[in-house]
Order: sequence, then C-alpha cells, then structure tokens
Amino acid sequence: MGTYDIERYLNIRSAYGASLGPAGDRLAFLMNTTGTPQVWTLEEAQAWPEQRTFYDERVTFASWSPERPELAFGMDEGGNERAQLYRLDAETGEITNLTGMPAAKHRWGGWSHDGERFAFTSNRREESVFDVYVQNRADIGDDAELVAEGDGWLTVGGWSPDDSRLLVSQAYSNFDQDLYSLEVETGAMAHLTPHEGDVRYQNASWAPDGEGLYLVTDEETDTLVLAYLDLETLKIETMVEGDRWNVDGLALDDETGRFVYSRNVEGYTELTAGELAAGDPTAFETFPEPDLPGGLSGGVSFGPDAEVFACSTTGDAVNANVFVVDVESGESEQWTLAPTAGIPPETFRSSELAHVESFDGLEVPGFLTLPAGSAESLEDVRDGNGTAADGYPVIVDIHGGPESQRRPSFSSVKQYFLNRGYAYFEPNVRGSSGYGSEYASLDDVEKRMDSVADVAACVEWLVGHEAIDPDRVVAMGGSYGGFMVLASITEYPELWAAGVDVVGIANFVTFLENTGDWRRKLREAEYGSLAEDREFLESISPINTVDAIEAPLFVLHGENDPRVPVGEAEQIVEEAREQGVPVRKLIFEDEGHGFSKLENRIEAYSAIAEFLEEHV
Repeated sequence: MGTYDIERYLNIRSAYGASLGPAGDRLAFLMNTTGTPQVWTLEEAQAWPEQRTFYDERVTFASWSPERPELAFGMDEGGNERAQLYRLDAETGEITNLTGMPAAKHRWGGWSHDGERFAFTSNRREESVFDVYVQNRADIGDDAELVAEGDGWLTVGGWSPDDSRLLVSQAYSNFDQDLYSLEVETGAMAHLTPHEGDVRYQNASWAPDGEGLYLVTDEETDTLVLAYLDLETLKIETMVEGDRWNVDGLALDDETGRFVYSRNVEGYTELTAGELAAGDPTAFETFPEPDLPGGLSGGVSFGPDAEVFACSTTGDAVNANVFVVDVESGESEQWTLAPTAGIPPETFRSSELAHVESFDGLEVPGFLTLPAGSAESLEDVRDGNGTAADGYPVIVDIHGGPESQRRPSFSSVKQYFLNRGYAYFEPNVRGSSGYGSEYASLDDVEKRMDSVADVAACVEWLVGHEAIDPDRVVAMGGSYGGFMVLASITEYPELWAAGVDVVGIANFVTFLENTGDWRRKLREAEYGSLAEDREFLESISPINTVDAIEAPLFVLHGENDPRVPVGEAEQIVEEAREQGVPVRKLIFEDEGHGFSKLENRIEAYSAIAEFLEEHV
C-alpha cells in the first residue's frame, strides 16, 4: 500500500447537506472542493456539478425554495458563528444578503410553503437571547418582522401546513427542551410540552392536518422514542421505541405523510421510511430499508410528492456523498462523486466496535481502527496476532460536547494517521449521547472527572494488547475533547507520550466568563454555574494542575472562537512553559471553533504530524 502526505488526505472531498429543488430535478448540496464548503448543484445523477458560491468563508447550509428556482444559504465570517442569511437566484446566479447584520447570529427556520416568506431566530435585540423573526423573501436587512421575543435559546422548527403558525423549540440544556406553537399574526405562544425535570423534545414536525406533532422524546423512557403529540389534549403517544437505542432523527413530508426516521444503534444508523395511515395519526406502514453504504446516513430532503428523498451517507472507509433513495423500494442512486484525491478507497481502514470496563464496572464503548498489515480484527488482537514487533503507537481521539458521540464516519485525518502506522481509538466515555439519558448524565458537574477516569481505563485496555505500544499513546481532542486531553495528561500523566489540544477548555471559570453570551446558560447547565460552583470548577480545571504534566503538549486554536475563547489556549501554554513542559502553540487569526479553511487545516495537521513524529 502506498503512503500519502497529509495534504493529499485533506484534499479528500465530502458532499453533504442535500436539498432537492421544487421540481425534483435539481439537487443542491455543500461540497468542499475549493477547500471550504460551498453551494453546488446537480441536474442529474453523477453529472458534472456546478459551483454556485465562491467565498473564502464556509457555507453552513443550503435550502431550496419550495416554489422558486432560488436557494437560501448561511455563512459566517472567520469562524465567528455570527451567520448571515443569503438568497441565491439559481437562474441568474445573483446573491442577496438578506440579513446584513454582521454583529448578530441568524439561525435558519425554514421557508413557508408558498415560498413567500422565511423564518429565523436571531440575537439582534440582545446578545444572550434569540427572538423569532419572519421576513418576506424580497426584503433585506432590518425589514424582518419581530414575531416573538425570547428569553433564551429559541429555534424555529418549521411552518404549519397552512403557514399560520411556527413550531418553536426552547433549549435549557441538551437534555431539556420545550416546544411551542407560535401564531405568526398575533405572536401568541402556546406551550405544548409542560413537564418537570429534564425531558428532550426534539426533531419535531407538524402533522399533515396541523392538529399534532411528530417528534422524538424521552418523556417516559431513558432513550428517545418516536411519538405523536396531540395539540388539543397535549398527550403524547409512543409510536416507535428504540429498543435500548435512540430514535434520533425524523423527517416528515407534511403534504403526503411520508417520513424517514433513524435509529442510532451503537453509533450506526438504521433508516426506516414509511407513510402515515389515513384516519389514525399514530398508524403507519413502512417500506423496505434504504440501500445505502457506509453505515451512517442523515440530512433527509424529500422531493415532490415525497416519491424520493436525498440524504448524505458516510462510513469509516466511505467519504461522504449524496444519494437519492426511492421511498417505496429503498433503492438508492449515488448522485455526487466527491473525489478521494487519488487515494484508492480500498486503502481506507474500517473500525471495530469495542467495549471497555471502566473503574466502576461501567461499560464504555469505543471504535478501534488498526493500520494495514496489523491484526485484522479485535479477536486477532486479543490472541496476540498483531504483526508490529514492538506494537503500534495509538491516538486516543476524544470527542467534544460532552453531549456528543463519536460515530464511525469518515475522517481524512484518521485515515492519514492509519496510513502512517498509527492505531486509532475513539471512546464514547460517560456523558456521551447515544446511550440514554442516564449514561449522558454520569459526568454532570461533580461527576466530571469520572469521564476522565474512563479515558484512563481505555488506555489500560489498549496497552494490554500486543498490537499497541504502551509507551506511545497520544491524547488528542477538540473543544470539550481538548479539556479531556488536558485533564487526562494532568490526572494520569504516566499514561501519555504526547497531548494535542485543539480549541480546548483549560479553565472552566474563564471559559464560562468569556464564552458567547448566548451559550452561557446552556453550558452552565452541563458544567456547573459560576455563581454556585466556582470552587468546584476551579478544582477540575487543568490550568491548576499543570505541574503534573509530563508529556509534550501541542495547543491549537482559532483567534475568533466564540465558544471557547482563545484565552484558554494562551493561558495553558504560558503555564505549561513555566513548568518546563515542551509546548508548541499554533493560533489561526481567521478561524473560530475549529479549522474550516483547507490551507489552515493543512498547516494544522501537518504541524500535528511533525509534532507526533518528533515526540512519539
């Protein structure tokens, strides 16, 4: 097998974010061919795509009007997440900035059914709260109508079938939300989900008759189920249980009653397409399972009459592409051909699901991927049949969130390191989503460091196999995963050969003080509040235990990061250097929470590769 440099791997493309046009004969999607995600369109499967936007900044979504040959899309500047909304005329190519308020965030809420208006939420009025706006498609700037003032994090979930109401979600945390019906004309808000404690009400869609909602919820269960909410009685009836796993996504065409829902089964996607029955809102029939590669699919967009839907699909060894699926037969056709930069797809390595027993007996799932030429399965590893004489170095890549989940999707960075002879392990420590509410709550506030102990247990499991070199274990992670890296190398310094912290939290107090005003309440619900938990937050902050670090450390960050401000990187680097730790720092002035521009990604991961080559 040939070896390829990091630039080749980072030039592997992804096509995703599909939206089918109003006539069903055009597909819009995002693709990073230029190095930054832009809007592209296709008129038939595997035809030559047409690039429609040409910016240096990333486009975050694209959505066809239901009635006109025009698209709405979103874009921020320099990673600051203060997205503006734009309209693209697909016939002339003309682009109009619909919002034009660069100091505010704008969050898309969907087209009305006649395509005359669109809804969004924005923090224009006050930075810490999101209000609901409706705007005519031809208006710009401050012409939007303020329909309802919010008092927190509001999101528009779509227009009712008659366009008289908006579905609005309010989030108190990732595991506690409420739903409201908002009258567009009067601004009256009806509370649909009164409840006590933390309950998730997510992925809601209007029923075709407008008299109910379909949603996923854990109101009565530990995991998410598919349910129907009657708007008159406010009673919720379960339609599909997850059988230990979450029903984590729902797309519904409110004109035909056809739908697609997904189950998250240990990180893999199971898609089900179906159609609601007449006369009973909770009855339905299902169609054959969609035939899609990779193991992970999502982002469903229905075509006219919901005869087909588009979605993106990916897997460990399958880069993301858009497929169009026949609803009734499940047969799929690949529409996009995102290239693999000349690297043979058969060289991409697939992971295997593992389960590790932690310090308290909890079973922690994770995905282990071994380099080519090594043992081909976990059973081979257990039997000591790995071929590396001294074992492979291993990167333990810890996800952010923390209410997130590492799933077996394509990663060009991971495939690069596998090609270079590294093993790769991606744990879903306690606090991860996808395994029920109880599992997700096991790291809340005072239990935070139990998740770090899970990482240590995973390392002990890894180095117990001949395939792994116990002296060459690397901690790597981004955002909250960056905190996990710093916490791991300070709490368990003897385990690590190196640490790579990307946009991570070093000090929970300064992080909460300086994060975007609109995010603070949501983050305090997870980590603890500055008012009540300051002493505890200081006790778990890696900045206060830097003297324990033994491994070389690389810290990378974006100057414009609104989530984890760049000061987190500056202070951990300064403190570590004072302790004599070998530290490298790399700050990108035109990036935010992560690296979206190709040239920056090449620089960042080339530097990481050099750092690991030197120290590991």
